[in-house]
Amino acid sequence: MIVTSAVRHAAAGTAAVLLVLPVPSATASPVTSTATLTATATVASASAVTSTATVTPAAGSLRASLREPSPPARRYVDRARLDLKGTQVQPLPGAPDVPSLSALSWVIADASSGEVLAARNAHRKLPPASTLKTLFALTALPHQEPSAQHTVADAELTGIGDGSSLVGVKEGYTYKVSDLWNGVFLSSGNDAVHVLASMNGGWESMSRQMQEKARSLGALDTQVVSPDGYDAPGQVSSAYDLAVFGRAGLQDPAFVRYCSTRYADFPAGSWSYGIANTNRLLTGADGVDRYPGLIGIKNGYTSNAGNTLVSAARRGDRTLVVSVMNPQRGGGLAVYEEARELLDWGFEAADRVQPVGSLLPVQTEQAKAKAAAAGSGGRTVAVARDSSEAKPETRVPRAGAEAATAAAPAKDHAHAAEPSGASPGLPLALVGSACAAALALWGLRRRAAHRTD
Repeated sequence: MIVTSAVRHAAAGTAAVLLVLPVPSATASPVTSTATLTATATVASASAVTSTATVTPAAGSLRASLREPSPPARRYVDRARLDLKGTQVQPLPGAPDVPSLSALSWVIADASSGEVLAARNAHRKLPPASTLKTLFALTALPHQEPSAQHTVADAELTGIGDGSSLVGVKEGYTYKVSDLWNGVFLSSGNDAVHVLASMNGGWESMSRQMQEKARSLGALDTQVVSPDGYDAPGQVSSAYDLAVFGRAGLQDPAFVRYCSTRYADFPAGSWSYGIANTNRLLTGADGVDRYPGLIGIKNGYTSNAGNTLVSAARRGDRTLVVSVMNPQRGGGLAVYEEARELLDWGFEAADRVQPVGSLLPVQTEQAKAKAAAAGSGGRTVAVARDSSEAKPETRVPRAGAEAATAAAPAKDHAHAAEPSGASPGLPLALVGSACAAALALWGLRRRAAHRTD
């Protein structure tokens, strides 16, 4: 009789504990200690209910709080549109009209997402002039410390094309690497490019490295012959590729620092002289107004390429990158004014157009799509845990961020299988505690019975 009563109390206490026990999750707080259980089964059961209810919400409200949020609408990107001739844009209601420009080719894109907002002849192959130095910088910048010093040899200054823009590098002078990069970005100095190329394997090796870098970024229109952008037979790029290079550069703090520098001192032995960035949108020189929020990047000109420009600007949480190649009217400053028009349009239209393409490599987009598809089948707890991924990205991604982003969801779901809150063994511990309380009750009643006898 006493044993039957004890079992009944144990079962009642266990059922009460299991009813209020929440499903273990990454967000659940650990249940407090059951040391408050007393020698009576009734008090043990009530104590367990009170202790758990004060720490963990009811099961229904917990599940409601972990419901999967509605995912953001996926924006379909048809890459084939950028292969078409003419202006490509997909306006939504209320979108402003795309400006009518004279450039043979142009692209404007969101630097964070890589979405192309609009383009004209995006893949038309044209001479890039000194905008090719963006690819040179992406390739060579990581290999030398800015504070490293280098003494220039005569052989490093041979082969510079006639009429090249120069910063004034001299044989026998010692320069910091950062000085040489200022010469590349501000003065578009082909002499600085030749020296840095020599420091990174030589002219031919640098061309091959740049070609490989372009392919790795998905820039398939670019053919590198002369790393400084000097006109050479067969050397071409496209507005699409230049926008890709500009976006990639924004992910490198050193690249951004150099391309956004307006003025610097260039050493010349025991003295130095000032150099100014030739990007008029950045400096506001020669009657071109500075563009608000402009980050910089690179301009170029040759007689064969005409004027070319890659620029980026930030407004609020949005950064746009634009490339413009060879305007057909308006003189030498038209490239800046047409870039200005595109940036103005892009900031106004960004949320009112569907993308017409992407600056991301095809394999990167495929990896992201697969990761997103795999993530959609994850547990509800994992979704609540990683819900920050659904928020729009507002900062510019760093170099290599595509591969890291593609790999991240799989890693998160692997960790989601290991809840960090209440242990799965906790129900057993509480059952054991309830049984112990029941046995204690049985012992007390038996001793009382003996005393009565």
